[in-house]
Amino acid sequence: MASQKPNQLINEKSPYLLQHAYNPVDWYPWGDEAFKKAKKENKPIFLSIGYSTCHWCHVMAHESFEDEEVAKEINEKFVAIKVDREERPDIDAVYMKVCQRMNGHGGWPLSIFMTPDQIPFYAGTYFPKESKHGLPSIKQVIGYLAETYHNDPKQIEDVTESVKTSLNQVIFNKGEERVSKDAADQGFHELGKTFDTLHGGFEGAPKFPSPHNLMFLMRYYKQTGKLMARQMVEKTLYSMAKGGLYDHIGFGFARYSTDEEWLVPHFEKMLYDQALLLMTYVEAYQLTGNQYYKRISEQIIEFVFREMTSPEGAFYSAIDADSEGKEGAYYVWGKREIDQILCEELGELYSSTYNITTEGNFDGKNIPNLIHTNVDSIANQFNMSLEQLEEKLEQARTKLLEARESRVYPHLDDKILTSWNAMMIAALAKAGQIFKKPLYIERARQAAEFIENNLFKNKRLMARFRDGEVKYKGYLDDYAYLAWAYLELYDAEFEVDDLSKAKNLADAKYELFWDDEHGGFVLTGQDSEPLISNEKDIHDGAVPSGNSVATVVLARLSSLTANTEYANLVDDLYHVFYPALSRIPEGSTFFLISLLLTEYPSAEVVVIDEGQDSSWDKLEEFKVNHFLPHISWLKSDRQKKLSHIAPFTTDYISLHGQTTIYVCENFTCRQPTTNINEVIDQLISK
Repeated sequence: MASQKPNQLINEKSPYLLQHAYNPVDWYPWGDEAFKKAKKENKPIFLSIGYSTCHWCHVMAHESFEDEEVAKEINEKFVAIKVDREERPDIDAVYMKVCQRMNGHGGWPLSIFMTPDQIPFYAGTYFPKESKHGLPSIKQVIGYLAETYHNDPKQIEDVTESVKTSLNQVIFNKGEERVSKDAADQGFHELGKTFDTLHGGFEGAPKFPSPHNLMFLMRYYKQTGKLMARQMVEKTLYSMAKGGLYDHIGFGFARYSTDEEWLVPHFEKMLYDQALLLMTYVEAYQLTGNQYYKRISEQIIEFVFREMTSPEGAFYSAIDADSEGKEGAYYVWGKREIDQILCEELGELYSSTYNITTEGNFDGKNIPNLIHTNVDSIANQFNMSLEQLEEKLEQARTKLLEARESRVYPHLDDKILTSWNAMMIAALAKAGQIFKKPLYIERARQAAEFIENNLFKNKRLMARFRDGEVKYKGYLDDYAYLAWAYLELYDAEFEVDDLSKAKNLADAKYELFWDDEHGGFVLTGQDSEPLISNEKDIHDGAVPSGNSVATVVLARLSSLTANTEYANLVDDLYHVFYPALSRIPEGSTFFLISLLLTEYPSAEVVVIDEGQDSSWDKLEEFKVNHFLPHISWLKSDRQKKLSHIAPFTTDYISLHGQTTIYVCENFTCRQPTTNINEVIDQLISK
């Protein structure tokens, strides 16, 4: 039961921290006040890390943190600190690494027990109120650890020294060996080994979308012609969109599937999944011309605009899995309920198509899905054309969505995170370009302007905005992803300012995050709060790592600007991360995309368009309709402005006032031409 009296979290803006502001646990936010209290009272610290749409965080909160008896134990024996991992990925990264090294796994809620000097001596995830499933109860853990802390300081010292030694190990250091294109080949082969040929995706349950794997495979297919890479992508994209992972009524993807066939999702919806999957489906459409991928892309956008967009045009972070205290309650249906809403005939059609049964497929209810549906058979069964079937199903979907909107809506985490917004900006810019939908680019620019106007403080990019407050100095991911977003905006509309902004962010990123001693980018800037470790990661988890995105951005900027400093940085990163990429390349597939840009054939196309003929229209049509990620495009009708960012174009002029194209590859540029067909033939052959 929640306390009537608020604790120290009451003045925070984080939705996650505010969820705990009335717990009887005397929570503190991360900060000096909590650490001073711990030192003064000689108490260890209980650090609890989670996020507002985390199902098991809710479970532990309801079982333990709202329980007076448990709270009394925590308050007497520990100083309790709550951290929102989405606001403080730096804190989360450090202590998650400790948990993984102590236990072989991690997750949220993350439970860390540490000294007032922030050094952990015990780590775990979810602890139940009463011992079960082989897990000790939170009360047992609290009692044992508090006693050990006070009565066996030698054991605590031994563990903390071991932790400090482990954290101080230099894993990534610039050495002699360098990542080569072999890592891309190996990454492809390893993905092939874990690919689920029956259901798509990689590994077994739980199964995550991992869109960066699919982005890599599409590019690998384009560079090598290996059909299996494309087949893995297409099988996965079809299977995910047909399964319960996809919301067939309101659209958008859930975070992951609890089973192998994508049927039962973990129902929360994260902005980053919508963004990265949108990018992937758009690129798949560009690669294949398959209208199905375009349809899913536009449905994702419809969902994000409807449910995850702020009035100012920025994007919210996440929608919870739980409503009314139950996971998935907002999204699942009884067979009878569907029949009542749709009437008998339409209800039967919808149920037959979306596998709705009396027994259900999730706790007696139904998750609509198309996993075992043959649309042609359904059309024949109901004596309809495919067009008629689609029209009827859309009528049913609209009615069900309207009915669903009368339910208790899940918690919306409405904080605005720079890095996650940047992902959506990049995806919308790409979608607007490929689908020729200016609205999408306009919305991407609106979000970018929100960041420019609200998330820079004294020219320093910040990480989070909520309820009028901007907080936390931006992390590596914020800089890397926002630079990517500006590159996609530039590619969509060729506004030189976008390229300039990407370049400025890349330069600032180097100044703030580059490890001068060992190489590579660290997570927090040199002007940020020091922690017991500053993580340097290359592993692509739910989203690509900051180092992966930074490397791809630098490779693209090197191509667009011919700035050798960017190329040299990419080469340094190939040396720094050789140990990880040589052992587990499939763990960093977004990083491998940089290899496909630098170690395989690529080209730069510079277009000088004075607007006096329609040649650019034809070339633009070609650019939009062909998936050519290894080709960089520059375009300008204001030559001096472009040459300021890309000095190698200084002497490029239009011939006879016509659209003029310069094609460069392998550090050599061909003679300029006004023959568009000749250029298209050249580029198709690449």
